Amino acid sequence: MTSVFTTTPPNFSEQDIVKFILIHFGLSGKVTNLYSDRDQNFFILSESNKKFILKISNPAEQTKILELQNKAILYIRSRKPNLGVPLQIGDIKEFNKDGEIYFVRLVEYLDGQFLKDSLVGGNTSHEKLGIFLGTLSHSLDGFFHPASNREFEWDVRAIELIKSRLDHLKSKSDKKTVAHFLNEYENNVLPIISELKMAVIHNDGNDHNILVDQNGEAKGIIDFGDMVYSYQAAEPAVCMAYLGLGKKDAFTPMAQVLKGYHSCFSLNNSELKSVIYLVCIRLCISVTMSAWRMKLFPDNKYLSVSQKSAWDLLRKLEKEDLKKFANHLREYAF
Repeated sequence: MTSVFTTTPPNFSEQDIVKFILIHFGLSGKVTNLYSDRDQNFFILSESNKKFILKISNPAEQTKILELQNKAILYIRSRKPNLGVPLQIGDIKEFNKDGEIYFVRLVEYLDGQFLKDSLVGGNTSHEKLGIFLGTLSHSLDGFFHPASNREFEWDVRAIELIKSRLDHLKSKSDKKTVAHFLNEYENNVLPIISELKMAVIHNDGNDHNILVDQNGEAKGIIDFGDMVYSYQAAEPAVCMAYLGLGKKDAFTPMAQVLKGYHSCFSLNNSELKSVIYLVCIRLCISVTMSAWRMKLFPDNKYLSVSQKSAWDLLRKLEKEDLKKFANHLREYAF
């Protein structure tokens, strides 16, 4: 099935964009191509020194998903004006090239440093990061859009999609590891799913999307393309999965994020017990998605950038008694 994950992303030149923004937005200035996985983004510094981001969607992207993002961002801004989110400027435009139609949005540029580049760290900042994510959940509380209720590859509920990609893994050992966590999820989460709250979540709170100030405290979040109606507990779980990468002690930063999140946006007992399984499933999605898409786009080096650390963390967690791990996380959260 054709999707944004199987369709070649846009590949416009900076010269194309200079012409486009002048015609459609009356802007002129310096244009810089930024990296994006399935879309294409450009940084714009106008002649009046104003900053913008131009987002060109994958040709397989549906307008209803873009509308979901815009509505969610407007909802967040109306409830938490100080939470940094990239507001869309004007309407969605169309860029026609070589028989394809690409949807184009101009959005605000958010000042700040990406969490991945911040030199400020430690347990306190991890807990504050959890509080930031809890604040984000409060700002989205009560929001719904029909497009969010979708089958989506990066949704932790998409177990069948993970299973469908197992054959793309290189070894029996890799398949066995992923199968182990699928089994853990099915035995420990599926029996209590009725107790897990559902909500529209950002679903990609990683260190490439969260902006921090000079003190290392989270102040904003970008890239709403993975929004989905899923488990509320998946919001901190996604962040925890990424923070655990490359750490000798993965438990502490993950526990600190959960503690901060829970102090701001309370999770029930079943949700707290489920979080570690959701962390593992997110990591399984990452490694299977990478294996699958590297075969589709072998020149895209970004697809493998975090795979070694993801596998390392999965194998470390494979040796853990996840029920005990879940109980330790729960105790730490209180």
